[in-house]
Amino acid sequence: MGLSMATAARWVERWERQQQRYAVDREERFTVIADVVEHITAGRTDRPLVADLGCGPGSLAARLARRLPDADIVAVDMDPVLLELARTHHADAARYVDAVIGETGWTEALDLDRPLDAAVTTTALHYLDDDTLRRTYRQLAALLRPGGVLVNGDHLPQDHSGPAGLTAHVGHRRADRQQAFAHEDWESWWTAVADDPELADLLAERRRRTATVTGKDNDLPLCDHLGLLREAGFGQAGPVWQYGESYVVVAVR
Repeated sequence: MGLSMATAARWVERWERQQQRYAVDREERFTVIADVVEHITAGRTDRPLVADLGCGPGSLAARLARRLPDADIVAVDMDPVLLELARTHHADAARYVDAVIGETGWTEALDLDRPLDAAVTTTALHYLDDDTLRRTYRQLAALLRPGGVLVNGDHLPQDHSGPAGLTAHVGHRRADRQQAFAHEDWESWWTAVADDPELADLLAERRRRTATVTGKDNDLPLCDHLGLLREAGFGQAGPVWQYGESYVVVAVR
């Protein structure tokens, strides 16, 4: 089932381009996340331990590995296609784990030997329903050392107390300006993947796994996420970066 390096490189490169359609200032968001993790681990004598939740093909894990070459990164995802791309193209960036975030036993599957310094994630937690998200926040708080952080980069709607319509409009206009750099979208990327014989077995496994998935995005506004994080045991929580509805939210254990 192993992929060639050339095949993995080609699909990861196309993934990076198409993702520009969906993440406003994606590279800046990754940079901010790395800034937070670098700051929180500065001066530690042991190797920092970081978990990348919903790692996809290793985009964030690879960037963190470059910024923090002494860190141990554990990257987890449920998608066999994206995981194999990560394992092949970014083999040295992380230890990759096949698990479903929020399901029973997923934290044990990480096989951690010490508390996490940081857990990072981008555009993954909004797929969890409210109850699963609440439970996941509690689990992550238990995995982090005191002073450790959860860093979440995602699209989060504002509540009615803010200028939600204008905030969304600003983000949409920025996304529109990014379209020129993305020549395919999510659907066309996966359609093209289906024509690659090297990925046939992995794609069949992906279809098998997702056939029973009936989850719905939680659509929680930022204020509700902050409330759940504090309820889960995080002492501080708030955004450190924003453009439109695109946020990087940090919660400190």
